[in-house]
Amino acid sequence: MVVSLSRRGNVEPFHAMDILAEANRLKAQGVPVVSMAVGQPSDPAPARVRAAAGKALQDGRIGYTDTLGLAALRKAIAEHYADHYGLDVPPSRIAVTTGSSAAFNLAFLAMFDPGDRVAIAAPGYPAYRNIMAALGIEVVEIELGEEAYLHAGHLETAHREKPLKGVLFASPANPTGAVIPAAELSALVKTAQDLGIAVISDEIYHRLAYAAPDTTTLAYGSSVTVINSFSKYYCMTGWRIGWMVLPEELVRPVERIAQSLYISPPELSQIAAIEAFAATEELEAVKGRYAWNRELLMKRLPELGFSLAAPMDGAFYAFCDVTRHTNDSMAFARRMLAEAHVAATPGRDFDTQAGHRTMRFSYAGSHDDMVEAMARIERWLR
Repeated sequence: MVVSLSRRGNVEPFHAMDILAEANRLKAQGVPVVSMAVGQPSDPAPARVRAAAGKALQDGRIGYTDTLGLAALRKAIAEHYADHYGLDVPPSRIAVTTGSSAAFNLAFLAMFDPGDRVAIAAPGYPAYRNIMAALGIEVVEIELGEEAYLHAGHLETAHREKPLKGVLFASPANPTGAVIPAAELSALVKTAQDLGIAVISDEIYHRLAYAAPDTTTLAYGSSVTVINSFSKYYCMTGWRIGWMVLPEELVRPVERIAQSLYISPPELSQIAAIEAFAATEELEAVKGRYAWNRELLMKRLPELGFSLAAPMDGAFYAFCDVTRHTNDSMAFARRMLAEAHVAATPGRDFDTQAGHRTMRFSYAGSHDDMVEAMARIERWLR
């Protein structure tokens, strides 16, 4: 038998998911693992979201929709931009997607050709690098070093070395939690536009900033592509619903590609997601717990020898330098899971050059779990 294997399958594994799989295997054996490995809220979707899904299920609302999503959901997302950001975004520029993962696929396919050079920050979300590499796009990783976020100077330097076709950044960022200040974000977008570099802004951790209001790149021009999701703030990870705000010129190309790749996002999840924007009181209570967990980890992790490698301004991650304990964060993460029964993500996921020195801890779980995790790590280290 002949098996054909594409080089696309040689991308780096998503190590957070491998750690999660091992944690789940241990849990199935009765081991009480505390997981800080993946960015998944421990709370379910808001009550009114689940109620809407239940009614839709009873009514048999499980079918195809328009490829770009239900008109009612696109309108609700547009109203969110008016309410939360004070921006007028027409529903016609909004594409609902099968999670933000599909949105990234669609953006890369619609905007870039094989061989195009696209810049991302390192450390950064590994799926950016892995998807683009699988598509034959040349990924230019800009090492941030001691700096918290990508800024205009980084972009100018990288473009001067060899022209870039695009740049992708996140604020708040995964894995660091860093937020790009509004003035720096404006300068970054303007510099990209002046240099002819297309901008993709990952805003899936919006509404999870703790020190400053959300600023969307849409405030600085209609030529940017914004990607967001119902997974993080709205606690809807497994519902697989995200969205894109697109320049007018990209709407039809994205729609054509999505018609063949996905047909449409799941109708049941779309109906439920409409209600998410009306669940702010419940969701802000969840965010309040994240803030509580954040305060705990900001204190306890440095006490345990995990110095913070970036400011914890947003999202629900602590990104730590672990060189006091190890120079191999991958092996350290495996040992910590096997011996202390605490799962965290090795930095290799986020930075292929310097990731052996870092780890990411997610604090999206319950406060009791965070307290227990810190206690277990302390006992293990001693």
